[in-house]
Amino acid sequence: MSDYLVRALAFNGQVRAFAARTTDMVSEAQRRHDTWPIPSAALGRSMTAAVMMGAMLKGDDKLTVKIEGNGPAGPIIIDANAHGEARGYITNPHVHFDLNEQGKLDVRRVVGTEGALTVVKDLGMRDFFSGQVPIVSGEIAEDFTYYYATSEQVPSSVGLGVLVNPDNTILAAGGFIIQLMPGTEDETITEIEGHLSRMEPVSKLIERGLSPEELLKEILGEDNVQILNQQDVSFSCNCSKERFGAAIISLGPDEIRDMIEEDGGAEAQCHFCMEQYHYNVDELETMIDEAKRPN
Repeated sequence: MSDYLVRALAFNGQVRAFAARTTDMVSEAQRRHDTWPIPSAALGRSMTAAVMMGAMLKGDDKLTVKIEGNGPAGPIIIDANAHGEARGYITNPHVHFDLNEQGKLDVRRVVGTEGALTVVKDLGMRDFFSGQVPIVSGEIAEDFTYYYATSEQVPSSVGLGVLVNPDNTILAAGGFIIQLMPGTEDETITEIEGHLSRMEPVSKLIERGLSPEELLKEILGEDNVQILNQQDVSFSCNCSKERFGAAIISLGPDEIRDMIEEDGGAEAQCHFCMEQYHYNVDELETMIDEAKRPN
């Protein structure tokens, strides 16, 4: 089964909902960054949330999520867009602790319980929308729930889960975002709260193989959900040799000449996907000529 997300309404339009299966996307991130289990869970949860947030955008809009906690994993950076594409990295992918008191991966300890979650939306206008809230949990899902309630004033429930195999590969990943629309009836809120309190942890539901549609029906009640559409999601990076080349050109002729004389070439690596790009002397000489051209 390939990765995808669904958009839905529930309770006759009183609730907006998203759910996603992100196993392949998180697996690709794990492979590229060689993340150990707890950083895999932290990065995977963050990417899952971000790709669903991206589904709330339109056209070519995009967003960046930064989770900067005081834990040893360091900052987590995610880019996502309205097309179901996301890329991300965690600064220190090789961090490990024993299981926590609940017998689960100790994401809170790796991410940290102090710091900030920032969301920057590029909506294709001159100004960017930026919202920032303090980290309240370090478990990621609770932090996104708090972000929506505080920064965007949208009562929400966010559930995220990543299961990691003993060999560090990803067994399953996914999540949901449930949001109350203005004017939601008290009876609807009470019913949703009841469903959420009784449901299994999202990681268990994902392990059972529930599809995004089934996940929402489990949370909201089968008769209450109206699926609107679905969208493929994937790990996707827009880096290229040309993009990095343009960055090298912007350094100016002198800097590029130093690369030739000191290193006999240049190498660049993308933080998001870990692809490496090499530039030989001839390529750098051409870049010097381009850097000398008037703008």
